[in-house]
Amino acid sequence: MSDTLPGYSPSFKKPSDILKLRRRSRQGQNSVDNPPIPGVRPYSPGPARSPRSLKRRNPFASLENTVCSPGKRRTLSGQGECGERISSPARGCGLARLDGLKTPPREEKPELRAWERTAPPAACKNLRQQLFDCVGNGAVLEDNLSRVLAAAPILQSPQKAPPRASSGAAEFPVDWSVKTRLLFTSSLPFTWSDHLKAQEESQGLVMHCRATTVNLPPCVQEPKLSTDLRCAFQQSLVYWLHPSLPWLELFPRIGADRKMAGKATPWSQDEALHQVLMSEWALSFTSLYNLLKAKLCPYFYVCTYQFTVLFRAAGLAGSNAITAILSPTTRGLREAMRNEGIEFSLPLVEGSVDSSKKLKVSEIANADLKDSKMEKVCAEEDREESDDDEGFSWLEEMGVQDKIKKPDCMSIKLSKEKNEVKLDHKPESVVMVKGTNTFTLLNFLINCKSLVAASGSQAGLPPTLLCPNAFRGATMQTLKARSVNVRTQVNSGYKDQFSLEITGPIMPHTLHSFTMLLKSAQKGAFSAGAYTHEPTAVFNICAKSEDTLNVVSSGKDLAACGLHPKTLDQMIQEPALGKSALRHLEVSNYKCTWKS
Repeated sequence: MSDTLPGYSPSFKKPSDILKLRRRSRQGQNSVDNPPIPGVRPYSPGPARSPRSLKRRNPFASLENTVCSPGKRRTLSGQGECGERISSPARGCGLARLDGLKTPPREEKPELRAWERTAPPAACKNLRQQLFDCVGNGAVLEDNLSRVLAAAPILQSPQKAPPRASSGAAEFPVDWSVKTRLLFTSSLPFTWSDHLKAQEESQGLVMHCRATTVNLPPCVQEPKLSTDLRCAFQQSLVYWLHPSLPWLELFPRIGADRKMAGKATPWSQDEALHQVLMSEWALSFTSLYNLLKAKLCPYFYVCTYQFTVLFRAAGLAGSNAITAILSPTTRGLREAMRNEGIEFSLPLVEGSVDSSKKLKVSEIANADLKDSKMEKVCAEEDREESDDDEGFSWLEEMGVQDKIKKPDCMSIKLSKEKNEVKLDHKPESVVMVKGTNTFTLLNFLINCKSLVAASGSQAGLPPTLLCPNAFRGATMQTLKARSVNVRTQVNSGYKDQFSLEITGPIMPHTLHSFTMLLKSAQKGAFSAGAYTHEPTAVFNICAKSEDTLNVVSSGKDLAACGLHPKTLDQMIQEPALGKSALRHLEVSNYKCTWKS
């Protein structure tokens, strides 16, 4: 096609001509004989780059139809990445002028942009000045770039902030509530807990009866082949129960009427059988208290159809005396305990009547003015009682005392006890008994007729006694364990999730024993969901002791109670959960975090 044909521009060139001109420009760009050809972009080799780092430039693209990216537009307008105005000649910035037009700048190296975003503006400015000195014909040489980056320590690879120390602890706080179910999950299988051999099961039962202490290594390499681990697991499943009626589920007792409905209860019809059951129960209860007093038993539970009692030995839970906690209680039960001479406190009720009376008595004793101040206290109490009668004296002054019926004494008493009645069946109604009063409470519970239901599916059934040790009339029971393997969907794939479920009356020492075993078997990484018998969650209230030295010495005397030393150390500490219980436990890298 000729250049003289009409309709074509004189400066139009074929693509083959453009390629020839490009080739000539590459061969003789720096020679005097081959000056730069106008209209053709000069060839600039630039630094060596990998074939995949940048897209190949289109040789047929002209300056007019080249679209600049937003980052290039900011650079052309003189705005730097660090928010500073850059004033430098076109040659220093790597810009070439052609026919009065400014060519888009060469794209900056990605590593520079990353460091500029993390470095302060002053460091960016210094680095740019050094790079400008190393620039030649709009290109940065690799050796110069590496030299500049090595000389700028602030722009080295950004150091990540050191990870914060885990908020976990080596042990979780003691939980005195009774659990009905535990669900352990882990990324490692629980096959080591399945299908125990007859010898391993027998050995675990003997180890429990003899209170054998098992110290496992922090990490068991082959849990399924570890006989000590499997025997210790069987040992942790054992608990002691009275009475033993295999066709009835004797825990929990509160709200269990529906589960027991329709079951055979011959003692409710036979009075002689009922008396035999109650007499055997009284012997077992007394045996448990004697073991507790001798510090051969750490604690035990008495579960009735209305409330639950926790007896703890001296030295546990930060107390230097035997303690008993009842929850929930009613006004009638508290009144009956007062009539029997049992001194107790309501720890969760601020300004209760009992605590105020104790405060007054202690102040009188400390001031050695017992007689005079006691008279004042009695006078105030008598004045309060007479206020009720004087409150209606204005009716006589008006002459209408016969027309208006005054409330009787019972109505006045009920109105006074309105606030106390509001506590019934609530966690705030928890009652704490200490010291020798616990023995009085023992006799009170044995002789209390309302301790046993008079009607319903639990009629005539003695309360359930739960204990970690053997006692008179007790039956050895084991918790139910079941391992399950499931596949859960994670992102676009599936992941194996292993779980171990424990059901039954799970006492505080059992929960701690399982965590010690799983730390060794699961390499210190697992989680646990705990399902609490709600009426017992309030047992975690703190029983403050006046003498901490006696508490420590009392805790050391419990070495023969049958618990693992680490479990005993946990139970000696004061409760820290208040009226709540553990709901979730997470163990990661042998550190525990929990939610209550």
